[in-house]
Parts: sequence; C-alpha cells; structure tokens
Amino acid sequence: MEPANAQDARVEALWATLDTKKQGHIDLAGLKRGLRKLDHPLKNADHLLVDVLKTVDTDGDGNIQYNEFRSFVKQTEKELWHLFRSIDHNGDGKLSKDELKAAFSQAGLAVPNSKLDAFFDEVDTNRDGCISFEEWRDFLLFIPATAPNLKSVLSYFSSTLKVNLEGDVQISDDTVTGLGTIPFFLNLLFGSIISIAKTPPQRIHPPFDSPDMYESYEASHLSTFPLDVKPFPTEVDSPAEYPPVISQAAWTWDYLWQSLISCVPNPGYFVAGGLAGIVSRTATAPLDRLKVYLIAQTGVAQEAVHAAKSGAIVKAAQNSWRPLANATKELWAAGGIRSLYAGNGLNVVKVMPESAIKFGSYEAAKRVFARFEGHTDPSQIHSWSKFFAGGVAGMVSQFAVYPLDTVKFRMQCDTVAGGLRGNALIIDTSLKMWRTGGIPAFYRGLPMGLFGIFPYAALDLGTFEYLKRAMASRNARIRGCHEDDAQPGGFMTAAMGAFSGAFGASAVYPLNLLRTRLQSQGTVLHPRTYTGIMDVTRQTIKGEGVRGLFKGLTPNLLKVVPAVSITYVVYDKSKKALKLR
Repeated sequence: MEPANAQDARVEALWATLDTKKQGHIDLAGLKRGLRKLDHPLKNADHLLVDVLKTVDTDGDGNIQYNEFRSFVKQTEKELWHLFRSIDHNGDGKLSKDELKAAFSQAGLAVPNSKLDAFFDEVDTNRDGCISFEEWRDFLLFIPATAPNLKSVLSYFSSTLKVNLEGDVQISDDTVTGLGTIPFFLNLLFGSIISIAKTPPQRIHPPFDSPDMYESYEASHLSTFPLDVKPFPTEVDSPAEYPPVISQAAWTWDYLWQSLISCVPNPGYFVAGGLAGIVSRTATAPLDRLKVYLIAQTGVAQEAVHAAKSGAIVKAAQNSWRPLANATKELWAAGGIRSLYAGNGLNVVKVMPESAIKFGSYEAAKRVFARFEGHTDPSQIHSWSKFFAGGVAGMVSQFAVYPLDTVKFRMQCDTVAGGLRGNALIIDTSLKMWRTGGIPAFYRGLPMGLFGIFPYAALDLGTFEYLKRAMASRNARIRGCHEDDAQPGGFMTAAMGAFSGAFGASAVYPLNLLRTRLQSQGTVLHPRTYTGIMDVTRQTIKGEGVRGLFKGLTPNLLKVVPAVSITYVVYDKSKKALKLR
C-alpha cells in the first residue's frame, strides 16, 4: 500500500476531477459527468451508479460530500488490498490468469474462460499479461460493496460489460462479439445491419430553458431513461445551443427501433446456418429424392398389407422394405446417379437461405423471448421459450423459401426416363406452374406447411438445445468448470442432433406428407389433384388408410438422422470458427 500522504493527494485529485462544477458535493448527475470525464467503465451504468451513490452517501441527503468520498475510497481500497493479497498466491504483487481462475474456483464460482479473458483485457490497462494492484484498484474503486468479494467483483464487471452508449437499450454481447473476425464478404452482405447496430442514437428529451432545468431533469431520469444522457453544455449563450428536442412519438419509435436492433444476432449465425444446410443437404440428397418419390406414389403395398392382416409379422416386415428397394431401382433406371440427385441444385439454392434464416431467426427469437422474461441473455431463457423460438424460426424460414420448395417437389415428380433434365426441367416446371395457377401455385399447401413446420422446428431445435444444455451441465459438474467450457464434442453433438431431428420429423410426418402431395399434385408421378387440406387428407386415408399418412417415413428418417447430425455439427464448428457463442 502507498503512504498515507500519497493516498490523500490522490484522493483529492480524484475528487477534483469528479466535482466538475466545483460545488463541494456531487449528486447523481454530477457523478456520471465526472466518470465520463475519467472515461470510467461505469459512465453508462445508470442503475449501478444509483447503488454507488447510496453506498457513498452515508447521511442519505442525495449528495456525496468530500469526507464521505474520502472515507469510502480509503475503506474500499483497504478491502480491495486484502482481496488482492488473498488471490496473489506467489506474493509477487501481480495477479495472473491462473491465480484469478484458481481463486474463482475456490470461491465456488464457475467462470468461463471467455469471461476471464474479457476481465483481463478490461483491467490490464498496460497489456503486460498481469494485473497490478493499481490496475485492480482503479477498476474496482467504485464497486458498491462495503466488503467486496470475488462474487461482487464478478457482478460488478458484468454490469460494466452489459451497458454501452445506448444505456439500458443494449445490444447483447453476441451482437457485437466477433464482428472483427467476420470475413470481408460478410461486411458486404450485412454491413448495413452492423453499422446500424453500432451507431449510438441521438439523445431525446423535452425542451429546456436553462442548464439548471436540464440538470434537474437529468438527475431525476438518470436511472430510468432508456437512452444515453449526453452532458448539457455548461457554458451556453443561447437556447439554440441546448440539446435538440425530439417529440414523444419520435422517442417511442426510436426506442422501439433500438429494441428491435438489440435482438438482431451476429450475421455470423446466418452464415454458419447456411453452410450447415448446404453440407448436410448435399450429403443426403439421394435419400431426400427417394422420400419424395415414395410420397408421390399412391398405391398400396398389397403383399405387406395381406401379410400383416394374416398375422405373418416377419413376412410383413420383409415386404415393407420392397417399395423402398423398387423405388431405388426405378430411380436408378430413370437416369442413374443423376436421377438420385435430381433437384439437388435447386436444393442447394433453397437450403442455404432456408438454413441461414432458420438459425439466424432462432437466435433472434431467443433474444426476443429473453426480453419477455426480463433479461438479455438468450442462453438463459426457459426451455419452453426455446421451443417456441424454434417454432417461430421454422415458420419464418419455411415462408421465405416455400416457392422454391414447391418447384423442387414438382420437378422431382416430373423426372422420368427420357424427359427433361437440369435447368431445362426447372424452367419448364416453373412455367407450367405459372400457366396453371399463377403465384398461388407456388404457395400450394402453405398453411399446412406452416402448421407442420412449427411443431417440427420447435421439437428439433428445442430438444437439441435442451439436450446440449443438460450435457454441458453434466460435463461441468464432472470437470468442475463453467458450462461454456464443457460443451459436448462433435460425436455427442451429432448423436443429440440425430435424436432431436428424428423425434421432430416423426411427430409431424403426416403433415409433411399431406403438404408434399398438395405441392406435387398434377405431376407425372402424382396425377391426383385436390381442392385443399381436407380433400388431400380424405383421399389419402380413403385410398391408403392411416398407414398412408406415414408413407416414406423410413427413407425420411434415414435422411433426417444423418442430415440433422451433420447440420448441427457443421453449425457448431462454424460458430466456433467465427468466434460466436
């Protein structure tokens, strides 16, 4: 510790900097102005400043006197020195990351490595890889605790991180994390979103006739006003130099706009989702082709049905695979390997935006639900919120790419031996749809599609998130670390993705089948036509029984299990490469 006279001189110098108006006391607004002058991390932490004022203001008059400030600083520095020495195990007067990590662990606090790194970057001002007591003291001096411990230090640090130039209207950590690591082409695609998210809004307030009126307004609204409070000019000659006046309506729209922007996730989530979709869909394209082919067939496997009715279970099981084998032979005969990949080019064009929108919308929806729950951490929302967020994301992505989906299904059902191939088939299919039904033809079965995708996406994404969180919690307990550092590996991620995908796909498969038949009606492989959802359901059950609602489920699961596994693995790896949470 420094000598008493040196400490007194430093405290007096600090007071002189904080007391910008030289009044001999500091109120809430004055404290914030002084911290801005110091460029202290608390300069925008309005709610935390209220706690600081209450802690320092021992007589409760709403102002900090010099004697109160001096006593607070000396007591806090003494407590911070004891805490510093308890962490500094080797006694060299410096804190290393390992020492701080060990101290957090001994205190029963699981801190992720990413947060520990952020703490060091913030406190280690000279960037020498360790924290001196002076750096420790300067950062934590205004901690609102009479006896600070590691838990209060962590809470204090988190509060300084979660505020920004927009005050309480904050862009979540994920929104700005990793922006500097995104490749150049992402800035071309999403530059406008990033620039909006990083642009501080203009201060909005009622008109003022004098600086004193502004000071009074600022003090009364400091802890509740949702936008940044810019300092009022202390030397002004005319009201024209006062801060600009903006109407209540403009304030409302600006506040809503900032709230909306705060829910926009990092563009990297969209890119990771798009890459995951491309890889998984291309790898499983033949199985998807086989599924659509079987769905389009309306005949009944008579041998399997007769064997099941007669009680020959083994024979029925053997015959149940015959339609799959016959379909594979017919598709191969229609064009070899190219026939099995018919529509994959359109699939890739479709799946990249679909998967990107799904995962990006999911991250955005989680942020919205986090706000509904009263916080801003999407990773801490309730399990039900994750299920609903998944359903919303599925509906958004489904609506965005539905026309491409319809063209793909119809094109696959029009692929026959000696017929059109490739781009010529895509163009011919699209023109035929336009001539027969116009724009509505591209949206046939949309209500059924949206109705079916909500539970599927909710079960798929929600179940996967639940399993991943449960596995991370289990690993963290076993390893004695934070959940962020105990995420499941690639194999376990693939297994959880396979289960969640199969569960969701099986639960809503009848809806998927009916939607596909509505989309592919009137084609070579599916000549039947329908008047709507009720009609396709009635004809399917009447012609093929309830069993017909699950036609093609086997190849669908054979496709879904590896596809979803690949999707989640690639998505997780892509997020890590882009330094996203």
